[in-house]
Amino acid sequence: MDKIRSQFQRMMNSERYSRFTLQPSENGERHAEVNLSDYAAEGDTAAEAPGSPSFRPAPLHHSRRTVAFVILGTLMVFLGGYLVGFISHHKPKVESDCEPSSTDKIGGMDPGKPSLTLSWKDVSQLLTSKLSSEAFKKTLKDFDKQNRSAGSEEDMSLANKIFDTFKTLGMTPWTDIHYVQLQMPDSQNPNTVYFGSDVIKPVGYLAYSKPGRVEGRLVYGNYGRQKDLDFVQGKVDLKGAVLLLRAGKITFAQQVDNAAKMGASAVLIYLDTEDYKLVTDTELYGHVHLGSGDPYTTGFPSFNHTLFAPTESAGLPKIPAQTITASSATTLLMKIGGPEVETNSDFKGELKSVVYKLGGSQNITVEVNNVLVNKEIHNVFGVIKGFTDPDRYVVLGAQRDAWGRGYTKATVGTSVLIELAKAFQEMVKKDNFRPRRSIIFASWSAGEFGNVGATEWLEGYMSSVDRSVFTYINLDGAVMGQERFIASASPLLYSLIETTMKEVNMPRKSVSIYQAMGGSNWESSVLRTMSVEDPAYPFLAFAGIPSMCFHFIQSNSESYPYYGTGLDNMDHLNYRTSQRTSNVTATAARFAGLMVLRLVHDHLLGLDVSRYYGSITKAVVQVYKRVNQLTQSGQLKDVSPNWLSRARSSYKRAADAITSAIANTDLTDKESCRILNDRIMKVEHSLLSPYVSVVEAPFRHLLLGRGPHTLAAIAETQDMEKLPLHLALATWNLQGSANAMAANVWDIDNEI
Repeated sequence: MDKIRSQFQRMMNSERYSRFTLQPSENGERHAEVNLSDYAAEGDTAAEAPGSPSFRPAPLHHSRRTVAFVILGTLMVFLGGYLVGFISHHKPKVESDCEPSSTDKIGGMDPGKPSLTLSWKDVSQLLTSKLSSEAFKKTLKDFDKQNRSAGSEEDMSLANKIFDTFKTLGMTPWTDIHYVQLQMPDSQNPNTVYFGSDVIKPVGYLAYSKPGRVEGRLVYGNYGRQKDLDFVQGKVDLKGAVLLLRAGKITFAQQVDNAAKMGASAVLIYLDTEDYKLVTDTELYGHVHLGSGDPYTTGFPSFNHTLFAPTESAGLPKIPAQTITASSATTLLMKIGGPEVETNSDFKGELKSVVYKLGGSQNITVEVNNVLVNKEIHNVFGVIKGFTDPDRYVVLGAQRDAWGRGYTKATVGTSVLIELAKAFQEMVKKDNFRPRRSIIFASWSAGEFGNVGATEWLEGYMSSVDRSVFTYINLDGAVMGQERFIASASPLLYSLIETTMKEVNMPRKSVSIYQAMGGSNWESSVLRTMSVEDPAYPFLAFAGIPSMCFHFIQSNSESYPYYGTGLDNMDHLNYRTSQRTSNVTATAARFAGLMVLRLVHDHLLGLDVSRYYGSITKAVVQVYKRVNQLTQSGQLKDVSPNWLSRARSSYKRAADAITSAIANTDLTDKESCRILNDRIMKVEHSLLSPYVSVVEAPFRHLLLGRGPHTLAAIAETQDMEKLPLHLALATWNLQGSANAMAANVWDIDNEI
């Protein structure tokens, strides 16, 4: 080769290929120079092309041996290059957009090593095979604890156990610590109810009740719904009354809020045997904060109370509230007096020996002595980092605290969280699975006090979380039975829920959840409106993150009767699952796991922006009816909902534009796909009203929030003075959501 190169170099130096020559310069560099004098010497050549110098090379003069060396050298260089290229590029086919941009280890793997292509069928079968009922038997047993109250030693022990599990799995765990105000009973001064000669000292209580001692006439108010209290008000004056309400239909916080608005002085809540087939001495626990998070640090995190001025949530109750047992309620109702409720009225419960009357004639005294206790709580996280978009996260979460044992409320959800973490991490480490986006596994504390741990995390990291987390799936109470399936979710997730329902069979059945729940009519059987008590609610209505909860449940039931009691244990859940709790839990894990898998495997995010249009239309129609009604009655003038309807149309056009862009985009192109996903991720967050304070109205969502800014509130408002402003701001909130979906500022639809 050296001989060939030397001969080739001599040949090149001896021949002239053009009129350009390289000349050395003063600084040692070489430059090109044109020798124009050569052209004059070649008159015949110049004559062939007048006015243009000829650049044809002079004839080459060299031996045949030289030519042979040149040809042989060229062939050897070509062959060597081909072999090098073949060896360096002959590798297994990989997913083109799954190559990581970082050399850091991801999820315990070296991201520099490409993976074999895994189809959806491959990864879904892999995940399903790893979620066995046998594995859940052990995990459910491991995380079943006698006591797990928020901030207790048992709670901290569980947090450490979960942290160590994530660490063993190589999931880079971390802990988020908060110092929160939790309300507890005063052991030295118990809560008490006095009714004539009867003295009741309940063990259960309602956290965040207003403390104090109140006396008033005892009045029975059924479930405490607004329609219930309106009916009672027509019979008995509620001002200053102590309302006796049965649990159910609405949350404790809503019951107390409704009572306060009607002028009641206190509330007592019990479990009626018509709704809860429990022993009548069952104690009841809960909270009455009409909100979420620490109510004394509204809008900001409880990292350190000394850093912030003290504030109180507007959702804290203004009157005392206390739970009593069904036995104690029987004692009160037997002596309540007053008008009897009608025979066919739904006011009648099933307490034995009780004639249900409205009361209003006998006084009762309620004394609540709860105290605030500062507690340190730990949220624990683990992560499997994505290989294409690691800065985009789907979060799986479950609370680990509970009133008492909390088997269904906390143990099941925590077990699903742990087993999914194991399954996904094993797929990455052993099966060459490369999730495009990251999966965060979160264990929350103080969930029983109103999603305190989760909300504090959102408040602490809102500036980054709401732009990075594209979906939250909550696992609390995923298994309450086995006969039906229900879910509450952002409309953006409806299509993904439907797809997943078709891929997972009902527990112990050979038909899919989709088929079992009505097929094409599944929405009416499955979907529920997300309420403030839903553990996913703060993610959706406060942070603007598409979120969902789901539950396997018994027929003819909408809730789990043992929640908030000491009866939420393994035996009662086993009874409701026919002793197959681990099987049903495995099914719940498959459902949640396949939803997550879709969200991190597919090129395009599985969020359907078109599904919000139906919810928007329903809300706008209600506003239309209300405004027209007020206008016709003469209560409202010079106000039109037409602009709101135009904003709705703008949303429709923007959603259609995204659908069209998806159809005309190469989704295997990483940059194009990310741009589309960024547009989709903006939708939920853009529905948060920018015109209200998170301190005064933390649930800012235009459609699913709480407060006068929502379309639902505008459709029911009685405030004629503020209605025009609220309508205008809601209109532009909706138009802003449509604008956020535009690809570029020059694509914004200004037809409003």
